[in-house]
Amino acid sequence: MTNKEILEIALQQSAYDCNCKPEDFILEQNVVTLSKANPKARNYIPLPLECDIVSYGNNVVAQVSERTKSAVSEYINKFDAYHCFETPQINLLNDLLAPFDLKVCFMAEYFLPDVTKLKELDCGYELRVLHKDGFTDLYKKQWSNCLTFHDRERDVLAVGAYDNGKLIELSGCSADCEMMYQIGVDVLPEYRRKGVASAVTSRLALEVLALGKVPFYCAAWSNIKSVRNAIKSGFRPAWVELTARNKEFVSELIK
Repeated sequence: MTNKEILEIALQQSAYDCNCKPEDFILEQNVVTLSKANPKARNYIPLPLECDIVSYGNNVVAQVSERTKSAVSEYINKFDAYHCFETPQINLLNDLLAPFDLKVCFMAEYFLPDVTKLKELDCGYELRVLHKDGFTDLYKKQWSNCLTFHDRERDVLAVGAYDNGKLIELSGCSADCEMMYQIGVDVLPEYRRKGVASAVTSRLALEVLALGKVPFYCAAWSNIKSVRNAIKSGFRPAWVELTARNKEFVSELIK
């Protein structure tokens, strides 16, 4: 799979997620669509959404509801694309969404593999490829970032690093949609900063590509450790996304 093919698959998936066309993300002008459910969307996205904005770098594609369309359109057309995802501009978005009892909730950066950089990395520990029957007993707190506890059927593959038979790191991927698998990673504290995370992440990404699927990686841009791991593992920034949810939902998350 080439980088061009990987990007085309990601753009198509974002189009399913946002009820638009793949080419909408590479236009110079912003695009606003009415959000609706789609069986091909990433299965953890609670569609329809009232305010969700995405940028691959050129413009902003916003999916909205009828009632938020005017407010969100005003916001994304007021600033350059990248400014729509940062403060102080986000404060204005919160003000515009307040009459609808909505608040900015999730913000993340998404990464795609660069096949010219992606390769197996040596960390000095044994790596094992694990299929479903190999990680059924690993749904424990220390692996909560790489396994999908609430929907285990989505977890399809993992790579573990072992120190004399002890699992010290785990990278897992979930089938969040037909063509794209999301990668997560956890490392035991005493084994961090030893190159273990990047070794298992890159190996898992190669295994996913071998299945004919596209691995993708998500991180908060403030999570420097995670972003560094993505880049060291052979991933590059691809798109950013911001989602608003109702105030009650946001309040529950920050209790």
